[in-house]
Amino acid sequence: MDLAFSPEERAFRDEVREFIATHLPDDIRRTVQAGDHLQKDHYARWHRILHEKGWVAHNWPKEYGGTGWTPVQRHIYYEEIAYGWAPRLLPFGLSMVAPVIIEFGNDEQKARYLPKIHSGEEFWCQGYSEPGAGSDLASLSTRAERKGDSYIINGTKTWITAAQWADWIFVLARTDPSAKKQEGISFILVDMRTPGVTVRPIETIDGGKEINEVHLENVEVPLANLVGTEGGGWTIAKFLLEHERTGTAGIASCFQLLEQLEELIERESVDDRRLSERIAAVEIELEALAFTELRTLAAESAGKRPGPESSILKIKGTEIQQAVSELALDALGPYAERHLAPKYFNYRKTSIYAGSNEIQKNIIAKRILKL
Repeated sequence: MDLAFSPEERAFRDEVREFIATHLPDDIRRTVQAGDHLQKDHYARWHRILHEKGWVAHNWPKEYGGTGWTPVQRHIYYEEIAYGWAPRLLPFGLSMVAPVIIEFGNDEQKARYLPKIHSGEEFWCQGYSEPGAGSDLASLSTRAERKGDSYIINGTKTWITAAQWADWIFVLARTDPSAKKQEGISFILVDMRTPGVTVRPIETIDGGKEINEVHLENVEVPLANLVGTEGGGWTIAKFLLEHERTGTAGIASCFQLLEQLEELIERESVDDRRLSERIAAVEIELEALAFTELRTLAAESAGKRPGPESSILKIKGTEIQQAVSELALDALGPYAERHLAPKYFNYRKTSIYAGSNEIQKNIIAKRILKL
């Protein structure tokens, strides 16, 4: 796709590539390259470096500290991040709650939260899924009851990535149990240091501890932490998920994984024509998905928010991620390097989080195909 870039875009690509090569700490690069789990310090240090450069808020309006990049520049940046073995910054603050606060928050909320998200001073996590409400998010049972100038929140959130590091969590809670499922939900910001918040780690199948259960027991939160209107959380949730699904395609990372796979096959002298054909088929799908992402980003830059098209990116992107990890195991079999099997197991989750792929197909059927 490089041939489609203008001279200015190629110059930008060279700038990003050079910056990553000279500013990414070696220990972070080695951790990403080995497929090991990143720690909070890794993310925090890289965030500070990118913040100083002015490269953290890719989807924020420029007046709030956004980069002002074009869709093609954003695409180039994520490609170079992947090829340079740099981590993507955690999305929960920068790419999820910040756009919500910018779109739905009041001036006080924007002034309080956006600067510390931008600088990386405060880490965030996402409080959506529950033990009985995952893809059927409208069935959530966490309650937020008014008491004077506060909400009292009770409930459990699960599969919460980075909760063990987070300073804040944005929570969907039911504020009107008598309303229809979607209409009684509100979007509330909760300080993780509030009494009654308990974080319990969940060990994943690859041995990682990146996800958690978060228990909320009589957690008192100021009414001022409500974003938007009471009962308006479902509209906000859909807005946020459209941004999240656009980011879960992982296209640049897939290109990098394919390149890594081809290097492994060459190094191990694997000669399998059928395997080569499967790799070529995945590469074709990946190129097509990359152009689809560019079209989505172009529409977004013209003022159109991510819509049901983001479900297409989510489905195909996660399917390709899983296909590449399967190809790696098939190529090397019992000789697969130690991080390939954990990566394969870890990628099983990609078709489930941010709304399962089955749910995404329902969205496409209803909102695009009008079935």
